[in-house]
Amino acid sequence: MANLYRDTGVVLRTHKLGEADRIVTLLTRRHGKVRAVAKGVRRTSSRFGARLEPFGHVDVQFYTGRTLDVITQVETVDAFALPLVADYQRYTAASAIAETADRLSAEEGEPVLKLYLLMVGALRALAEGQRDPSLVLDAFFLRAMAYAGWAPAITECARCGLPGPHAAFNVAAGGSMCPDCRIAGSVHPAPEVLTLLDALLQGAWTVAEAAPGITRRDASGLVAAHLQWHLERQLRSLPLVERRAREAAAQGQVGSPG
Repeated sequence: MANLYRDTGVVLRTHKLGEADRIVTLLTRRHGKVRAVAKGVRRTSSRFGARLEPFGHVDVQFYTGRTLDVITQVETVDAFALPLVADYQRYTAASAIAETADRLSAEEGEPVLKLYLLMVGALRALAEGQRDPSLVLDAFFLRAMAYAGWAPAITECARCGLPGPHAAFNVAAGGSMCPDCRIAGSVHPAPEVLTLLDALLQGAWTVAEAAPGITRRDASGLVAAHLQWHLERQLRSLPLVERRAREAAAQGQVGSPG
C-alpha cells in the first residue's frame, strides 16, 4: 500500500500521548528522523511496547498519517537497551549519544545515513561492553562533529593550517592553534591529549585505550566544550556522564582499558 513504508531505526526518545499511546522519535536509516504514534503501547497487553524503548534498534512499519505517522509493526534488530539500562555509565553515555543524534538531525524526514551508522556503531560498542564508555562517547562526539562539519583541528592549526601538534587549543577558534595564530583564552592541553583525540577520531583504539585516566578526562573536557559550543547549548545528559566519570576515576576505574 502507498501509505505504508518500512525502515530500520533507533529509538531516540518517547513521550506519553493520551492514556495509552506514546509518540516515539526514531533516527532511521533511509528517512532520517521520524516522529510517529505508537498506539496502545503503554498497556500491559501491548504487542510491541517493550521494543519501542530508548536505544532499541528496530525494524518498523509506518502508516503515513495526516500529522504524525503511525507505527503498525515492530521487530527487534538489536536489543541494545537491555545491557545499557543495566549499567549506569553505559546508560548515561548512550543517553548523550541519543541526545546528540537528535540535535544533529534537526529536520524530520531528511536522510542522515552516516549519522545513523555512527550512532548504531556507538550503541553496539557500549552494549558489548568491551570498551570504556567514556572513550566510545568521545569517539562518537568527534565523528558526529566531523559529519556536521565541526571537527576540531587536532593535527594542524585551525586558522592557517600549519601542521602541528600545537600547544594552544581554542574551542571558539576551531581547535589547535599555532603560536602565530593563538588568541587569548586558549588552553594548553598536554600533547598526549591531542594524540588521544586524533586516535578517537581515526579509530585507533590501541592508542586510545593506552591513554591514562587524566588524559582521558582532559580530552573529554575539550570534546564536550567543542560540541556544546557548536550546539549553542548544553546537552542535558552530559553532566550525568561527567559526574559518573569522576566517580569512576575516584575508584580507579577510568584509567584502565575497557
